[in-house]
Amino acid sequence: MAKTTQQAVLQTLATTPSAARSPLRLPLLNASAVVILALTAPAVAAPTYITFDPPGSIYTTARSISHGAVAGFFQDNQGRYHGFLRAPDGSMTTIDAAGAVNTYGASVDESARVTGFYATADGTDHGFLRFSDGTFATFDAKGSIGTIPLSISEGRVTGFYNDANYAAHGFVRHANGKIVEFDPPGSVYTNPTTINKHGAVTGFYQDSGGLTHGFIRALDGTLTTFDPPDSTRTAPVSINSDGTVAGFYTDSESNTHGFVRTADGTITTFDAPRSTYTGVAGINERGRIVGQFYDQKINTHGFLRLSSGQIRKFDPPGSAFTTPESIDSGADSGVVTGEYADPNFTFHGFLRIP
Repeated sequence: MAKTTQQAVLQTLATTPSAARSPLRLPLLNASAVVILALTAPAVAAPTYITFDPPGSIYTTARSISHGAVAGFFQDNQGRYHGFLRAPDGSMTTIDAAGAVNTYGASVDESARVTGFYATADGTDHGFLRFSDGTFATFDAKGSIGTIPLSISEGRVTGFYNDANYAAHGFVRHANGKIVEFDPPGSVYTNPTTINKHGAVTGFYQDSGGLTHGFIRALDGTLTTFDPPDSTRTAPVSINSDGTVAGFYTDSESNTHGFVRTADGTITTFDAPRSTYTGVAGINERGRIVGQFYDQKINTHGFLRLSSGQIRKFDPPGSAFTTPESIDSGADSGVVTGEYADPNFTFHGFLRIP
């Protein structure tokens, strides 16, 4: 992959679905209890925060959580990137694909299978799937010069790949290894973001007029497109098992808001109170949504939106910049993972435990 494309991919992992920065730029303590500030609800029991870093990390990005297992990537002091898997008991496994210069963990599923991509010395990116026994499968979509998996569930993987003209297309890799490529009608750029346990994929695509729309692709290939009212850039980032989609969008005045779309097509928009920017990172089985917002001083905080619509602000202790990335649906736990910057702007992984 050309250098400029690889840089864009790093931006994808750093900014989607966390929405901490430009929302559609393509597509990255000891355990202690603190009191969460409720923005729209009375005070609630304090959650517990756990900070973690893989051994040798100088910059940790925690991308995904499933049944207590966390996957992501980190940078070492030589500037190289490695994937990681943090088990529910806190033990860490570093992930490096064979022949990789850099490895990026993107998502973990119910069986602790991890997907992501790795770069070889020639600058080409390839997909990988690490099974729970530690074995690897590597893969590329047909015609790909760079394959970027972003999400896994029940062994199915989705993401995008670039063709020889650097046009991006979606793909699904089934558990048997078969890869199906796809694009919504009229797409000049397709970016799937998440797949659920039924094989439904959500993501966004850009049309020839430069507008970006949301889509849902069912397991049988049926495609549905949608946009919140007044959206010029729609970015779905997560879909749960009942087909509810969460994401964010930019309106005609360049303001960014969160949204939730239920399976019947009803779209509800929302903003974190007193926010100047609301981004969304994930939704779980109970309809709880996690994300990030900027306050009026452009400070960055995490938020948790309950299924009732109440929104609660949170930050790990000592955080100068909070980036939630994923909320666990396993055992209905609601544990949130992501990363935060300390006052020295060093990034660490965190767990927020209700």
